[in-house]
Amino acid sequence: MRTNKYTPYLFLAPYLILFTVFIIVPIVMAIGLSFTNYNAIQTPAFVGLTNYINLLTQDTIFLQYVLPNTILFAIIVGPVGYMLAFFLAWSLSQLTKLPRTILALIIYSPSMTMGVAMTVMWRVVFLGNQSGIANYVLTQLGIITEPIVWMLNTTYILPIVIVVALWSSMGVGFLAMLAGLLNISPELYEAAAIDGVKNRFQEVFYITIPSMKPQMLFGAVMAVVNAFQAGNIGVMLTGSNPTPQYAAQLMVNHIEDYGFIRYEMGYAAAVSVGLLGIIYAFSFIAKALFLEKD
Repeated sequence: MRTNKYTPYLFLAPYLILFTVFIIVPIVMAIGLSFTNYNAIQTPAFVGLTNYINLLTQDTIFLQYVLPNTILFAIIVGPVGYMLAFFLAWSLSQLTKLPRTILALIIYSPSMTMGVAMTVMWRVVFLGNQSGIANYVLTQLGIITEPIVWMLNTTYILPIVIVVALWSSMGVGFLAMLAGLLNISPELYEAAAIDGVKNRFQEVFYITIPSMKPQMLFGAVMAVVNAFQAGNIGVMLTGSNPTPQYAAQLMVNHIEDYGFIRYEMGYAAAVSVGLLGIIYAFSFIAKALFLEKD
């Protein structure tokens, strides 16, 4: 039976069309707009590298607050969230099917209901009066004598955002790791035991991680992407963009501030291109660490 050589392309066509329309075209447009002065009303005016020069030399908010906050946030949330996802996935893989399914759903659910969960639960926890759970517990323990207005105190805003981000970081990367763990053949562990592997740590290091490198790579890339794009957490908790005194202002918030509040679309596009470059760089590092070599 002879197969039409164009048949595979027909099956790939829906994905290629969607990828082009929603990924390639927006990226190309963002790069193009980053070289312009555009207010979303008038015709974009070409300004060359002015937006990038201003971003790296003139934007004091970006240099003093946004960039350090973003780097600190990503360094903590990315690796810690990644390791936490692997640890939880590995722990669940040791359970039987029913409790594993229930716990996986519980752990994964915060990433699906981020907006609702934040506004309902975390605002209740960090209310700035005695009714707030955090203030009540700390008062009862004698740690504080009067309520802390958490969402207006610049000392606490970013740490709270980091905690909430870690709480909600068990997304598809976590599920991919769990799937990878469940598909490892038990015979590998039996052979490893014969060859001298004596404990769980050695099993994880020599058998588990090497056997699920594709899932580890996917989880690492998703951890990087989620860490750099989690900008709505601080805005939703504090109720403002920018956050109070830019205490939890991240690059995503900076893009929204200039793009949808100030309508400086060209400058916002330049910031978004910079963010894309950072994400790509970290994703390249993750790929180099986990991609299987021929």
